[in-house]
Amino acid sequence: MKVLTDLFPILLFFIIYKLFGIYAATWAAIAAAIGQFLFYKIVYKRVEPMVVITMALIIILGGATLLLHNELFIKWKPTAIDWAFSLAFFISQFTAKPLMQRMLENTIQLPSRIWRNLTIAWGLFFLSLGLANIYVLYHYNTDTWVNFKLFGTLGLTIAFVILQSIFIAKHVEHLK
Repeated sequence: MKVLTDLFPILLFFIIYKLFGIYAATWAAIAAAIGQFLFYKIVYKRVEPMVVITMALIIILGGATLLLHNELFIKWKPTAIDWAFSLAFFISQFTAKPLMQRMLENTIQLPSRIWRNLTIAWGLFFLSLGLANIYVLYHYNTDTWVNFKLFGTLGLTIAFVILQSIFIAKHVEHLK
């Protein structure tokens, strides 16, 4: 259920773009982000920080796209989100527990060094994903960018998760 809720704004943006264009899709993304925020607030009684950050960036960059009639702003949104994730992963290296450990330690046990390596890998992944978005938005047309935004980033993320799972499997400390 959560995966569908998280993917809803991206899927809606993609569908509305294909039917009505970038500006209608931007309106839809703003509405979907606000809807997603309200859904979490009503159903779960709390909203994760990244949902709030994503909503704020969609409202700000989407609003700039609509106000200035310039699609470049909304195209920068994935990079801003990816780099926010990257920064969070890198900063967490200087805390007691790296971000990946905080997210997964109730599920699996890993040595501290592996948690740190895993967190750095995710930081580098999101940094790279942001750079890939910039490359696509400046070197290809909007149709290609929209397809990359949905299929390219989703495919890269799934591939990275699979690689991380293989890496983690070698280092999991079995619970007694």
